[in-house]
Amino acid sequence: MPPRAVDIAPAVADMVVSLLLAREDPTGNWRHTDTFGFVLIVLINLPLLARRRAPVAVLFVMLALQVWFIALGYWPVVNSLGSLLALYTVASQRPVRIAAAGIAAVGAVWIYAGLAADGGSMVTVVAQILTVPPVVCWFGTAARRLGERNAQLALLTAKLAREQEARARRAVTDERVRIARELHDVVAHHVSVISVQAGLAEYVITSDPPTAQAALHTIGETTREALDEMRRMLLLLRADPEDMDAVRVPGPDRPAADDTMDPAPGLARLDDVVRRIRAAGVAVAIRRVGIARPLSSGVELCAYRIVQEALTNVLKHARTARVELTVEYEPTRLRIAVCDDGGEPDSDATPQTRNSGRIGGASGHGLIGMSERARLYGGTFSAGPRPEGGFEVGLVLPIPAEPGTSGGKVVGAGDT
Repeated sequence: MPPRAVDIAPAVADMVVSLLLAREDPTGNWRHTDTFGFVLIVLINLPLLARRRAPVAVLFVMLALQVWFIALGYWPVVNSLGSLLALYTVASQRPVRIAAAGIAAVGAVWIYAGLAADGGSMVTVVAQILTVPPVVCWFGTAARRLGERNAQLALLTAKLAREQEARARRAVTDERVRIARELHDVVAHHVSVISVQAGLAEYVITSDPPTAQAALHTIGETTREALDEMRRMLLLLRADPEDMDAVRVPGPDRPAADDTMDPAPGLARLDDVVRRIRAAGVAVAIRRVGIARPLSSGVELCAYRIVQEALTNVLKHARTARVELTVEYEPTRLRIAVCDDGGEPDSDATPQTRNSGRIGGASGHGLIGMSERARLYGGTFSAGPRPEGGFEVGLVLPIPAEPGTSGGKVVGAGDT
């Protein structure tokens, strides 16, 4: 692997400085640098090109060549910068114990140079050994730790990016499931009502024209409401957040009465659902208990969809049943129950088969969707046959504590 520019530049700079120092007159009894001395200086500093790939080997090779350089009587100060650069590289890439061994090796060479000098001060040499190499190693160790922290930060950044990507994929999946659940609730309810009313209109179109006309009117209303809900859902999916306000502002090509951006349905629209189910031939009574008060849009939509799905299941599986819908506001909970008596048995089905068909929805999208909605808002959901006959769907959702009786509308227990 060829040396990089980051390795070549320091090695070349150190070699130039060493060659320039060699041109100076040495102090003491050191010999002047001759041609062989300059060649030896180049050889001593040449291993610095490989200092990042083999820092320990480079350091000890340089120190060994320096010992030879000193033994020949050349001035040892000439190559001091190169050995310190090699020592810095060892400290920046190897553990502290190896860097300490490097300090000891550099100190031993410096002591040898001090002993070889004529009239040199060993106190000065020892002082230099105790200050310069440790400081160089300290900077190298700091650089190594900074590099390790940067590597850890890079790993954490990559991990965070992977986690964000995974969360984004989960969010997309959750959103798809939510949209599928919304579409299922809208389509299943409205199409069930339309199917029943179409069958009724076809059956009585000649014998009872007023009833057929009423059924066709219900089909028209149900179709328009289904289209409005689907249009609102699709518009929310297509629109950018910054464009939402512009969508709501009436313009010359958009009448103010456009209701495609109306809020999601809530408990206030249960009467519309009940009316459609009644028009399809199912007897439904509403019983409201407690103080009705505004709830979050999510809780309202959750309760509305579960009631809508429960009544649609009655329409599909127990059309002759009588249903009681109970909406009860407690101080910290909203209770909803949809109970039916099972109705009259069909000629080709028993109550057990009718109930098993409704419970079978738990393996599909119906009851599972209702259970997931309840769980999303911290509530509990139950569905199953009643001991006295029929079927019951129950929902309990936590709601904010009731602020007081003056803030709500007291609803009679017998409200239908």
